[in-house]
Amino acid sequence: MDQLIRVAEAPELHTEAGRVFREDWPEFIFHDEGVPPYADRRAEYFADWEFYLVAQEQEDAEPDPADGWAGTPGDADATVGPGTRGPDDVPAGRRLIAGCWGVALAWDGTVADLPGGYTDSLARAVTQYERGVVPNTFVLMAAAVRTDEQAKGRAGQLITAVRDRAVAAGLTQVIAPVRPTLKSRYPLTDIATFMTWIRADGLPLDPWLRTHVRLGATLLAPAPTSQTMTGTVADWESWTGMPFPSTGTYVIPDGLSVLHINHDRNTGDYQEPNIWVRHA
Repeated sequence: MDQLIRVAEAPELHTEAGRVFREDWPEFIFHDEGVPPYADRRAEYFADWEFYLVAQEQEDAEPDPADGWAGTPGDADATVGPGTRGPDDVPAGRRLIAGCWGVALAWDGTVADLPGGYTDSLARAVTQYERGVVPNTFVLMAAAVRTDEQAKGRAGQLITAVRDRAVAAGLTQVIAPVRPTLKSRYPLTDIATFMTWIRADGLPLDPWLRTHVRLGATLLAPAPTSQTMTGTVADWESWTGMPFPSTGTYVIPDGLSVLHINHDRNTGDYQEPNIWVRHA
């Protein structure tokens, strides 16, 4: 039977989960300079909102350390944290299927009051907590489903379980800044336009948005600057595996928008767009 558990209840899974939340994402996604100032406090204040979805297996079952993951973008500084044991040390009978984490904040329910995106959600949640603001909203910040468990409804299972737990805890609004997976094929298209693209059946063109909508979510608004990544030219060449020989605008692997390189300033600037969805 599958079970949603708090990350703190399963320290033996931390190493595997930390790897999983990172390995399938472009390296640049982990270099948002707006995240580190809040990461440690987020982990302390919202530890109860980090979850694993685990399955009970036969006692003689062995976890496969080669298993990979994919899902929504994670945050290297806000993953499940360091562990002391690897996937080979996971107790018999418990298998990691998926994981997610989020934060709680106060939101008045209007589009105008939405956080600017991923990084602003993190900042708002931490600063409101420190000011004693009572939250009414759960923000699902990141989720991942292991590769060999995809296309089995696991993402929906995870999101539904976390949504229900948040509502039961009094966080009656549940939102998420979603990274649309298909957007990387259309980096020149602005996110507001991409958000309007639907199929003949009326569902979003993007498969990850479709998953959310099929679970009852509604699309709220684009977040064109959900995250900002800035680095030197050498940084970006390392993160993308591409040379950038001159100043200009570049399409990069897995980028949802374009990268702006300036050799005079030795900088590369990239803004990651998301789409806000509401589950409750």
